[in-house]
Amino acid sequence: MFVVLHMCVLMVVCSLSVSASQSSSYGERGSDLGLQVFLRVVQDKPQENVVMSPHGVASILGMLLPGAHGDTRRQLLTGLKYKKTGPYKMLRKLHKALTTKSNADIVTIANALFPNEGFSMKEDFLTANKENFMCESQTIDYSDPEKAAETINEWVKNSTKGHIPSLVKADMFDPTLTRLVAVNSIYFKGLWKFRFQAQNTKPRSFTAGDGKTYKVPMMSQLAVFNIGQASTPDNLKYTVMELPYHGNSMSMFIALPSEEATPLSAILPHISTATVQNWTKQLVQRRMRLQMPKFTAEEEVDLEAPLRAMGIKDIFSQTKADFRHLSVESVYVSKALQKAKIEVNEDGTKASAATTAILHARSSPPWVTVDRPFLFLIRHNPTGTILFAGQINKP
Repeated sequence: MFVVLHMCVLMVVCSLSVSASQSSSYGERGSDLGLQVFLRVVQDKPQENVVMSPHGVASILGMLLPGAHGDTRRQLLTGLKYKKTGPYKMLRKLHKALTTKSNADIVTIANALFPNEGFSMKEDFLTANKENFMCESQTIDYSDPEKAAETINEWVKNSTKGHIPSLVKADMFDPTLTRLVAVNSIYFKGLWKFRFQAQNTKPRSFTAGDGKTYKVPMMSQLAVFNIGQASTPDNLKYTVMELPYHGNSMSMFIALPSEEATPLSAILPHISTATVQNWTKQLVQRRMRLQMPKFTAEEEVDLEAPLRAMGIKDIFSQTKADFRHLSVESVYVSKALQKAKIEVNEDGTKASAATTAILHARSSPPWVTVDRPFLFLIRHNPTGTILFAGQINKP
């Protein structure tokens, strides 16, 4: 079985009832916003498994951006750290870079707009989404919520290769008010550059976030990995490893506190794309025996509360949302939702302050065992885009 990782996002827009530093790429800017959402979610779920797509959060907001005006637009641009003139050319390049065949690992990003029958969208809004997000459009009749949900879920299921069979429920749609649903889905399937042999997978102890110890299937291999030690501003040390996928453009980074007594939650707040960029400069190659658990995680996240907390709030307000470039009709966002899933096994993933290591030829390689809660990030290295982020408390 291949390992896969995948995810999907949804935004529902209903009709009304009555600055970044030059050095960061657009992939990193959007991922930073998504990582901030992820960090707010894990803050409320310190003992749970959580998986999200930071890039997916940025994508769905980017799709709404061409329709926004005034404060609504300013809040989106500030949150995403995009330039006022519009980031569309850069986002088009980013989309191509992430999905190019030369990646070797499969990244499929699909975006769609599902307008209500008779709801007219402005031509410039449709063109911007088609050109920059390769976004398709399909009319739906929301007066039949069951059928509408079925149509959207079928699209989600197909675009995530069946890994996310459903995303929306009929009761999310108001038969008289729903005007538009925007959906973004990301599917990633990568094979490890250095695969784990299935016969080496054995039940071993993993101490979960609640302090209890469980037996979990632990994969094991001897290989050369990038590894190092980093510190938070409070000087809490943590270990970082990079596990490359076979195409070399994608990596999984794993981070866990160096001290067993330090909870994972203590190192998470300072994680950003700049932090990850620093990791890549500080890690050193080391031959070692790595043990890490096979795991599957699935999560559905309501994005409204974390986005509001970060200042992106007018889009959710019936009185303040200004989407005049989307439609003549006044609309606002009634629900913003993301669903993500990841499976990690021996073959790969379906859905990798510096210390110097002096190696002696005869010394046996060190063991590195991921046997307590850890953070993982899946990154497209050429653009710095974080496609997926997760905390695993119990595999």
